[in-house]
Amino acid sequence: MNFQQGNLYHIYNQGINRQKIFFYRKNYLFFIEKIRRHVVPFADVIAWCLMPNHFHLMVEVKEITRPSMAGKSEFAGNIIPVTKSMTFNSSIGVMLRSYTRAVNLQQNRTGSLFREETKAICLNQIQDISPTWFSVAGGTIINIDSPDLQYPNTCYKYIHDNPVKAGMVNDATDWEFSSYGEIYGKNEPVLVEIKSVKKLKLF
Repeated sequence: MNFQQGNLYHIYNQGINRQKIFFYRKNYLFFIEKIRRHVVPFADVIAWCLMPNHFHLMVEVKEITRPSMAGKSEFAGNIIPVTKSMTFNSSIGVMLRSYTRAVNLQQNRTGSLFREETKAICLNQIQDISPTWFSVAGGTIINIDSPDLQYPNTCYKYIHDNPVKAGMVNDATDWEFSSYGEIYGKNEPVLVEIKSVKKLKLF
């Protein structure tokens, strides 16, 4: 993934062989905490949705690299913190690996949980893509009804419509594990940076 500061991205991955990645409600909540720890320091979350076998994040990148505490070292008799930089890319990798370890322990399984490659599509600098479609993991096509609609608006709607299209709920507000409820006032804020959503005029 090649992130650039100030750009919008649709980040997504799914279970290997499309298998489940969330088995219980506590798994969803645990992953939300992982997003808060590993994504929010680097990016404003615009929209998100966790589905039984995949996840979607729409983010606006604030930082590509930031320092992280790596340990302590002694110098001239003083204990000082040693820092190294962590990239947004590597932070997402840490998030998925640590979540995988926890689920593997829970499910008494081994090996990969997610597909090898996490995708990140830049939404405001898309090149060489037809104005009427773009494809995502698993071959999903996002249709744009009007050529005036921008990719961020289409992606925002697509992410929130996921549970309805999958038949999980009849209305997007009824799916607990997406940003729809927090953006439209049904749920308490969880991950979304509302000011950024308003700035982008997505609702």
